[in-house]
Parts: sequence; C-alpha cells; structure tokens
Amino acid sequence: MSATSDTGVMIEDRVIPSDQITFGQELARKATHMGALVIPAGYYLLSLDKLAMLAIMVPITLLMILIDIGRLRRWRFYQSFAGKLISPMIRNHEQSGDFTGATYILLSVCLTVALYDKAVSIAVLSFIIVGDSFAAVIGRKFGRLRFGRKSLEGSLACLVGTLLVALVTPALSLWICVFGACVATLVEALSSSIDDNISVPIITGLAMTLLIRILGSS
Repeated sequence: MSATSDTGVMIEDRVIPSDQITFGQELARKATHMGALVIPAGYYLLSLDKLAMLAIMVPITLLMILIDIGRLRRWRFYQSFAGKLISPMIRNHEQSGDFTGATYILLSVCLTVALYDKAVSIAVLSFIIVGDSFAAVIGRKFGRLRFGRKSLEGSLACLVGTLLVALVTPALSLWICVFGACVATLVEALSSSIDDNISVPIITGLAMTLLIRILGSS
C-alpha cells in the first residue's frame, strides 16, 4: 500500500517524511557510516597522538568539503565521478543545500580530537557512528512511538549501540562510558536544528570530560 500526502509518503501503512531516502538506501548509507569506525579504531590501534591524527584528518575533511561544494555547485568532477557513488545516498535536505553526513562526521572528528583527550574522542566518535546507525535503521523499520522526527524504538536502539561501544572502549572506566552512552542517546534523540554528527560527539565529549574532572578532583 502506498499513497502520498503533504507531509510524506505512506509505505507499508507508515508515514515516512518526504525528505527521507528509501529504506534500502538508508541501509547503504548506514553501512557506509559504520565504516567510519576505522577512524576511532585507527586513532587507537596506530597509537597516534593528537597532532598526528589531525594531520591525517584535516586534509581528508577539507577534501570532503570540496566534494560537497562540488556537489552543491554541480561541478563537472562531481557529476562525472563522485556523484555516481554518493548521489543515491543523499537526502533531500542535503540535495537542497546542506552538507552531507560524511562531511559533518569528519568535521566532528577534527573538533573532538582537538578538544578532548584521546580516550574521550575515541568513545564519543564511536557513540555517534554506532548509535546513529542503530537508531536510523531500527527507527525506520520498527518506529511506531514517534516524537518529532525520531522514535522511541530508534532511541532505544541507539542506547543499545552506545552501550555496546561503552563495553569495549579502552582507557576509560565502564561507568564513565555508560554515562557517555546515555548522554549520547539523549542528545541524538533531541537533536533537530544541529546535525547530530556534530552535536552528539561535542556535547557528549564535554559531559564526559566534566565528569572525569569532577571525579578526579573529589
């Protein structure tokens, strides 16, 4: 069953906002998003310090910004090459003038690496990569109890994903990581005007850093 309305498209008796891609495209998008786990994993496994990580990530981020500008301005190199790979996963609001999630997550990497200790950076980047992916897929497939553009089912899936990350995050206590997982889930659920690829790592990293300092001074 399918029908259209002013607010979205009815798919299998569920209203899907009109700016959303199909569920198959969502899976492909989030599979790519999960692939970004190589970033925090590489930061840890390669024993990189802050400056070395930024030396790698800043040029990559600038390249992605250039690709996004090329997409928005319809430069030939994007249409002939990058567009064939990226376009099927682009949301309508991104087509209309916004940067892609990939650009935002790379900007977030640079900001969190610059602002926070290595262990906190690794944790919060992993939170948004895994938690957001779980929330998007489960929320799209099973979301019924909705608040705004999010769903309770998606937020619970986000919490499960971030808690799984908390269990394996190195160099931080489990309770600090569980606290961070809860903050990340809450921020992801409430994010609207600011892209959650930015808001979740920055706010969660700040909350975890403050808690670590409070506990360390007590």
